[in-house]
Amino acid sequence: LWGDHKPSFFSSKDFSLTNEKDASSSDSDENLERGNWSNKGDYLLSMVGYAVGLGNVWRFPYLTYQNGGGAFLIPYTLMLALAGLPLFFMECSLGQFASLGPVSIWRVLPLFQGVGITMVIISTFVTIYYNVIIAYALYYLFASFQKVLPWSECFSWADELCSKTRIVNDCNTTLHGEIIHANYSFVTSNNLTCINGTINYKPVQFPSEQYWNKVALQRSSGLDETGNVVWYLALCLLLSWMIVGAALFKGIKSSGKVVYFTALFPYVILLILLIRGATLEGSLDGIEYYIGRQSNITKLMEAEVWKDAATQIFYSLSVAWGGLVALSSYNKFHNNCYSDAIVVCVTNCVTSVFAGFAIFSILGHMAFVSERPVSEVVDSGFDLAFVAYPEALSKLPVSPLWSFLFFFMLLLLGLDSQFATIETLTTTIQDIYPKVMRKLRMPITLGLCTLLFFLGLICVTRAGIYWVNLIDHFCAGWGILIAAVLEIVGIVYIYGGNRFIEDIEMMIGKKSRLFWMWWRMCWFFITPVLLMAILVWSLITFSRPSYGSVLYPDWGTAVGWCMIIFCVIWIPIVAIIKIAKAEGNLWQRVLSCCRPAPNWGPYLECHRGERYSHIVDPKKQKEHEIPTVSAFIY
Repeated sequence: LWGDHKPSFFSSKDFSLTNEKDASSSDSDENLERGNWSNKGDYLLSMVGYAVGLGNVWRFPYLTYQNGGGAFLIPYTLMLALAGLPLFFMECSLGQFASLGPVSIWRVLPLFQGVGITMVIISTFVTIYYNVIIAYALYYLFASFQKVLPWSECFSWADELCSKTRIVNDCNTTLHGEIIHANYSFVTSNNLTCINGTINYKPVQFPSEQYWNKVALQRSSGLDETGNVVWYLALCLLLSWMIVGAALFKGIKSSGKVVYFTALFPYVILLILLIRGATLEGSLDGIEYYIGRQSNITKLMEAEVWKDAATQIFYSLSVAWGGLVALSSYNKFHNNCYSDAIVVCVTNCVTSVFAGFAIFSILGHMAFVSERPVSEVVDSGFDLAFVAYPEALSKLPVSPLWSFLFFFMLLLLGLDSQFATIETLTTTIQDIYPKVMRKLRMPITLGLCTLLFFLGLICVTRAGIYWVNLIDHFCAGWGILIAAVLEIVGIVYIYGGNRFIEDIEMMIGKKSRLFWMWWRMCWFFITPVLLMAILVWSLITFSRPSYGSVLYPDWGTAVGWCMIIFCVIWIPIVAIIKIAKAEGNLWQRVLSCCRPAPNWGPYLECHRGERYSHIVDPKKQKEHEIPTVSAFIY
């Protein structure tokens, strides 16, 4: 009666699932087993929240200032088009096509399944220290609930180097017609004046810098001196994990609603900070340093500028972490992932530029008040978020309000990214053990958050900041680059770029050859070459990790190498296991592992069409999956 167009509700697989659906799915979902996003807004905001993170606020503005101001936007935009967007679109398409997470998605190329495991392990390392940064933001958020900000003055915790203004140490002066070099106390006591350009200042520290090191972190002298757990940071870390667990207890159904606040409200705060900053004296000087008349077009002749642009785009968009695949796997099959990728990537980059105006306008005011050049108050990373910017905010009227808004924004930016990273881990577990996850999603999610909390306790000891920096230095660098290079090479050159394009067209409809010309150029040549260049450059310019002026001991560097080796070693291990389990001679085994698994294709039968009509039901096909060598190998 139905011929070749038998409706999917006649499928025994689909029918049986209606009585055994995931707690995170609803009757309106297309995929009743895994669930789908409730609506397009949930997905887009989750993707924006994942891509837009702390780096948009504390790294991009500094890179722009350092690399020629407005001129930096030229290589930044080019790298978005040539490297960021092609990888972003590829990962979104992969996840949506097969409705699988970052490990199981490698049914497309079983030999490279270790790449997915590497992504998940690196995400696990990163999520441990990322929540510690959120804990820092929570601590400063609570510290802002005071009439006088505790880092606004040199209070009892400060030492003799603490000062809000520069202190003259010595200078050249004229005495009895001769030029002499004298201490400033001698100059003032004899009513002399310093000769312009000869003044030397004492190496003083802002109150905010000493508060960060002495009070917030209780920072030890180095990695060798672990010290005790800083109890208030541990409590903030616990609270941050409780927030993450509460937001994800129903998976995408709950987190998809939370992101309407956590992804959108940071833009409100950025706008408030920008408006406030623009009304302050000296703000124009800060903006000119950022992107105005101080722009230096000749900087584009330096290779370092292009490397910084490519690196910032790559990490800012969160490609090759597994999160994009995981979040996209909950899309409905015919969702337009092409337009989604463009919207999210452009939003991410515009946010970075917008954040720079808010940051530099207030830093410009700080430079004006402290009578310093802007270049002396600008910083990046932890020093911007927890030293320079809090110091600038402390100089404003009603400073606790502005401080609260800033750290609340950091909190929300961090939580968004954290939601997606934890969802990556739970999606991986769901793909391996779907029945268990279906029944026990809430306890598994809470158990995972609890485990990661305990693993993160070493990062809230007195040496915690050194561990955070060490993990970031190693795990968030080469491992991701290696995974990205193998991902694009595997999909384009082994699975087949043209076959992949046909898969995408099954979802978004047939497109012209002209439409695909740009993507073919990027996927087949430009993007792999750029990624390899970044990887090689990173290896060549490798330097031993340090935090400020503190160098890491040899054993600390060795621990960093062990972490990155542990992350990437699964790539050859899984490849060897796959080849060993295949049949035939060595060449036949390799070829077999380079072909898609029999169960590769759209998750639901109704979407498979003629191209994938041969697909084997995933529940019945297990011989192409590795036995559980570890919890991650599927």
